[in-house]
Amino acid sequence: MLAQLPNPITSPAWWQLMNWIADPIGFQDKCSQKYGDIFTMHLSGIGSYVVIGNPQAIGEIFNQDAKFDVGRGNAIAEPLVGRNSLMLVDGDRHRRERKLLMPPFHGERLQTYAKQICLITKQIASSWQVGQSFVARTTMQKISLEVILQVVFGLSEGERYQQLKPLLTEWLDMTDSPLKSSMLFLQFLQKDWGAWSPWGQMKQRQHHVRALLQAEIEERRAKDIKGRDVLSLMMAARDENGQAMTDEELKDELLTILFAGHETTATTLAWALYQIHQHPDVRDRLLHELDSLGEFAPMKIAQLPYLSAVCQETLRMYPVIPVIFPRITKSPTKIAGYLFEAQTALMPSIYLVHYREDLYPNAKQFQPERFLERQYSPSEYLPFGGGSRRCLGYALAGLEMKLVLATILSKYQLALVEDKPVQIQRRGFTLAPQGGVSMVVSAKSI
Repeated sequence: MLAQLPNPITSPAWWQLMNWIADPIGFQDKCSQKYGDIFTMHLSGIGSYVVIGNPQAIGEIFNQDAKFDVGRGNAIAEPLVGRNSLMLVDGDRHRRERKLLMPPFHGERLQTYAKQICLITKQIASSWQVGQSFVARTTMQKISLEVILQVVFGLSEGERYQQLKPLLTEWLDMTDSPLKSSMLFLQFLQKDWGAWSPWGQMKQRQHHVRALLQAEIEERRAKDIKGRDVLSLMMAARDENGQAMTDEELKDELLTILFAGHETTATTLAWALYQIHQHPDVRDRLLHELDSLGEFAPMKIAQLPYLSAVCQETLRMYPVIPVIFPRITKSPTKIAGYLFEAQTALMPSIYLVHYREDLYPNAKQFQPERFLERQYSPSEYLPFGGGSRRCLGYALAGLEMKLVLATILSKYQLALVEDKPVQIQRRGFTLAPQGGVSMVVSAKSI
């Protein structure tokens, strides 16, 4: 099977896996230089993947979505999000779940969340003092966690909120380095030997989180509490047969939103602050655009073209995950002139596409204006994936990024503590800035 796949990497499978865990960006770079924009990697104990950095080929995949399974290709995430997660299901089940989950993340609902996001950002940043340094990613994590707790889980006070907040942070921080992340990829490390073993701690925290979410669901049902948060809307949703989501489905989807929407947004915001403060001209142009609005109106801020371009360019340069969900062929399928047998896993690479010089000249430079000058197709710019599996929360994530940046930039003058390049480091399934980007408050506006 491996021999029939295009451009197989010749190094041992265990070596490929170690490189994939430790440095997925550098690994893809080296492989694409040697093999081109379609090559096959074999990850020991996980499987073979055809990595695709060719936009035309990715476009063919997105246009033939029905020929692939995706959910079963994400089995590696099941220990974190549970087997009912939208990420792990296919076919009719996926369509049902997606339809049920869609309404809270789009349209007028976003306006409801916008004010909350601005308020949360102001509250967390209000403790900053002039001359005080902070780690951007840690602060952005506090903001994005609070957004998840309030906007998604509907919790802003009370004992359950007080318990969940530190618990979720501890749980997510368990994979904050390549070494710690390796337990997500190496099955022999996934052994629960009680509280002293990393996997045992992981499962213990997960169990505790799920118990708290279950208690919240039961209390809302018993008291007939109807809020405006995502969980309330999920509980009220019914499919074509009048069926509601089960408690297990609700909990798995809440954890999926947590993993897909918390870490990712916090990381992207940290990168955005890093690049904005590396480039004073970018910051000045953003401030000028914000000033031109007059009043601080959240939904008008979300429409600002240069602010949108800064967010888009950050997502281009720093895709939070290096590849999108693998597509597994259900029957022999032709892509980019290759005929792939059934059960072949195709893995479109966000990173390889986003750094193509033919699409993005001077790709290693932060140039937001490229998004004002050109419209990119869904297979040329894919920070949220694509096809029928495009990230459900992309609109909320985009709104959160813009509003957090606008709120901070209009109230605080910040500076980078060190004027040196920040490296990318694996953090669980995601990629984050090593050291988290140290910043200092240099002035506050009144």
